[in-house]
Parts: sequence; C-alpha cells; structure tokens
Amino acid sequence: MDPRFRVDLIAATPNPQQCVYAGMHQDYSEGFVAGDREQWPDETRAGEICVKRLLAGERGHYGPLEHAQIVLNVGWFPHSVMQQARTHRVGVSFDVQSMRYTGDRICKAANGELPLEEVFYLRPVGTYSDRQGKKYAYTDELRQQDLELCKQAATRYRDLLQAGFAEEHARGILPFDYRQHFVVSFSLRAFLHFMDLRAKLDAQQEIRELCDLLWPHLQTWAPEFAGWYEKTRLHKARLAP
Repeated sequence: MDPRFRVDLIAATPNPQQCVYAGMHQDYSEGFVAGDREQWPDETRAGEICVKRLLAGERGHYGPLEHAQIVLNVGWFPHSVMQQARTHRVGVSFDVQSMRYTGDRICKAANGELPLEEVFYLRPVGTYSDRQGKKYAYTDELRQQDLELCKQAATRYRDLLQAGFAEEHARGILPFDYRQHFVVSFSLRAFLHFMDLRAKLDAQQEIRELCDLLWPHLQTWAPEFAGWYEKTRLHKARLAP
C-alpha cells in the first residue's frame, strides 16, 4: 500500500449501536422509547441484540442502521478512487478537494518544492493483472518514464497558469491520477454497502486499499456490527440493500 494513503476520523455518533437499537426498538414498541432510556442495554449488548434481530439469518432489516453516522477524512488517494467512491450517493456525502482552487501544489512539484509523488500517484513496481487475468510487469524503468511525464505535465500546468489560463483549463493536461483529499460521511448502513462493493476481491486495487484503511474505523466505532460483517460478508461481494 502507498505509504501516503491515510484515513482519519473527524466525528462519529458516540453510541452508534444504541442508536440502531433505539430505532429498532421504536419499530416494535407501543411506547416512546427515549422515555425508557435508562433501561436500554449498554453499547455492546445493544450491538449484539441488533445483529441478532436485524441481520442474522439474512433478516436484512437495515433501516435502523441509517441513524448512526461517521465522518472521515481520506487523504492522498488517486483521483480514480475518488471518482469511484463518489458514485455512492445514498447515505453518503462528500466534499472533495477541488482542482479549480488547489493547484498550487502542482506548481510546487514542478518547481521541485514538493516531491512529484506527493501530488501524483503511480503504482509501485510489480506484477499486475488486467481485467482478463493476463499478467504484466510494471518495471522501474517504466515507472521512471511515467514520473518524467508527470514532471512535464506539472511544468506545463505551471506555465499555463503563469500565462493567465484558468485552472479548469490548465488542469486538462494533468495525469488522471493526481492525488486528492476528501471528507466523506456514511450512515452505518451505507458504510457496509460501500464495503460490499469496494472491498470485494475484484475491485480496483487502490479502492480496496481504501477499504483496508476504513475497516479499522468500523471495528472501533461499531464493533458488534463489524464482527458480524467480517464473518458473513467481508470480501464476498454480497450486496446489502
């Protein structure tokens, strides 16, 4: 995994499993469930009850999982990962670093003030497979050629800005996988659905690596749900509704 890839927690519902429990409890309760808050199970027990009553045995009652929310900051991933991630729109919100306003880092890379790989992503040297399973080698020589192309593009971008071109015009000559940071919020339900689609073994390598960094946050935040998910769905491409 690229050593620059990073996912940090910004904020999260502090008692997500109790929130799911409250939603589930209200579905079946005659009373006003907040009124008996003191009788709710603790966070761990709430998670265990919710997994058993909502999810185990393919029950598939995902609605109460929409109440819990988590907000994360994702950093230094390639543009292609952001584009794929941003196709998730239900229960997910994004704010993405805009290349209309944040091109100064490209100019700094052109001037040698930042390493090229701080702003552009290239895969590590290694052996890869195409979509049909055919293997190919990405050698150090090929990678150095690609780095030189990144350098040329950054220099051209800087020169266009200095000549008065608009950022949205100049960015058209940049390599596709410049790095971007973004803030993303998920409901617990949307988080699991994202993992269903993007952690599966035939997903693009870099978005699977994003899932690898997201996963510990889920384990810490909603451990009973994460435990159920790991046993029943992780890497299995089983879609949650």
